[in-house]
Amino acid sequence: QVQLVESGGGLVQPGGSLRLSCAASANILSFDAMGWYRQAPGKQRELVATLTRGGSTHYADSVKGRFTISRDNAKNTAYLQMNSLKHEDTAGYTCYGDHSVRGRYWGQGTQVTVSS
Repeated sequence: QVQLVESGGGLVQPGGSLRLSCAASANILSFDAMGWYRQAPGKQRELVATLTRGGSTHYADSVKGRFTISRDNAKNTAYLQMNSLKHEDTAGYTCYGDHSVRGRYWGQGTQVTVSS
């Protein structure tokens, strides 16, 4: 059973930064893609960022230029660096991984709150 364990959420002031981590219990390169969704109360779930095995990235328009997704293959961990955070970035963030054989896995989720 593959597990994705998230960390790094919290409370930050507008303009601040946070880094989310998503540690996989399997070789991270066994995932076709990894990324994060977010969902705020009363809003639709939004795909925030994706990183493919080949290194391609995709970002939601709302976070382009502020968020960066990356990975450390040696640590089997993906990261979401979030800079210049805004009130509207407040949401529950959940990482996912599309394993090449076993399908999609989800992290446990972490809350990001941007507030002064």
